[in-house]
Amino acid sequence: MNDTSGRNTGRIARFPHLRQDFAASLVVFLVALPLCVGVAVASGVPAELGLVTGIVGGIVTGLMRGSSLQVSGPAAGLTVLVFEAVQEFGLPALGVIVLATGALQIVMGTLKLGRYFRAISVSVVEGMLAGIGLVLIAGQLYSVAGAKAPDTGPEKIAGLPGALVDAAGNTAASASLALGAGTVAVLVLWKRMPAKVRVVPGPLAAVGLATLAALVLNLPVATVEVQGLLGSVQPPSPSAFGELADIGLLGTIVAFTLIASAESLFSAAAVDRLHDGPRTEYDRELVAQGAGNALCGVLGALPMTAVIVRSAANVQAGARTKASRVLHGVWLLLFAALLPEALAYIPLPALAGILVHAGAKLVPVRALAALWREHRGEALILVVTAVSIVTVSMFEGVLIGLALAVVKTAWEASHIRLEVVDKGAGPIQAYLSGNATFLKLPKILDSLEALPQDRPVELNLTGLHHLDHACRTALETWAQQHSAAGTEPVRVTEPVRATAV
Repeated sequence: MNDTSGRNTGRIARFPHLRQDFAASLVVFLVALPLCVGVAVASGVPAELGLVTGIVGGIVTGLMRGSSLQVSGPAAGLTVLVFEAVQEFGLPALGVIVLATGALQIVMGTLKLGRYFRAISVSVVEGMLAGIGLVLIAGQLYSVAGAKAPDTGPEKIAGLPGALVDAAGNTAASASLALGAGTVAVLVLWKRMPAKVRVVPGPLAAVGLATLAALVLNLPVATVEVQGLLGSVQPPSPSAFGELADIGLLGTIVAFTLIASAESLFSAAAVDRLHDGPRTEYDRELVAQGAGNALCGVLGALPMTAVIVRSAANVQAGARTKASRVLHGVWLLLFAALLPEALAYIPLPALAGILVHAGAKLVPVRALAALWREHRGEALILVVTAVSIVTVSMFEGVLIGLALAVVKTAWEASHIRLEVVDKGAGPIQAYLSGNATFLKLPKILDSLEALPQDRPVELNLTGLHHLDHACRTALETWAQQHSAAGTEPVRVTEPVRATAV
């Protein structure tokens, strides 16, 4: 009796939070299952590959150090990019792209570059996610209506009204549309259900109800095609690595790396705000994400990122350690190994509905309105990034957003204000504040040279945060010229913390 008690005490000492982590892992598993399948189908790859990425994200990345409570797997934020890559380069090349992405992430994490991703403009990241959300919504609405989506973003948006009208006049398409719309309705209304009902995660409930409706009513809708776990896993062949000579494929790898890393680390920052446990080690987390993506690439699966929906569910379910996310990966593995045939009953319009809902949550409508009131420049960057992604492409849209952010920063860094106080008698007082850089030098000199030549001037520079070499030299030259006109020498009060470059 004492031995048994001692063993139980030893287990509790080693795993003090096992009960909470076990319960949380089941919740995360139920949230992740429909999302893994939905993201895979929307990406144009076998549904099982989404489960493979979820398994790797849970077990492999979950075991590594970095962020203890965030959960990784296939993300809606990469769906559009993966679909485009598969369409352009083929499914065999996807493994090469994901493997190279993981390798780059490992290198960046090893070089301690993870923390610098936090320096990326939040507006660019939110604009990127908003653009992805818009393209995702437009593309998946075609799936909801049982139609084939056009290739480009503008074509998808322009063709939506016609596709929905056509669906209304077709029995099979109408059934598909009703099932997809019902799925979205369940997801929207689920948070208003009683707490006892909400024990079941919304995505699982929506897919479960849609599957039940399709079976009971014998609806003529498309369902998930099942190939089997081993049949879906296709490691890239040696010939597939020859694609690395393609400039377009290299650009795709850069885009995967940038977006997956930024989304994971921004998710980590958000998850840290949800709990009081250990904070994220950003460089280690980037290495963990890279290791997971490298393995996903070897298996020919989808890329992974940290996913805020699953991570938030993990924290809210009471998870205390990384054991919860590892166990969720184990449950995904058991499902994929023992019950893969169950996927064949899931209607595609239901999965499309889940992704329409996920895409809508990527578009920060309320945040954009608040941003427009307070920081219009940031709001403009967000909108331009999103629109560029929709109209041009993912990679080029992100580059446009980053370029705008740099231009905005340079403009703000060169902001300067000159205040002239003339009391009618005595010296004229001129106050410079802000950042005095060569970009604003013509404006500064025009204002100073307009001051009366026959009056003494006191130039106060204490309000400057930065004074570069070009401005300092120009101010000294102006002071000498003004003093040479026969007035008292210009009195200059130096800035306390200004930096001369």
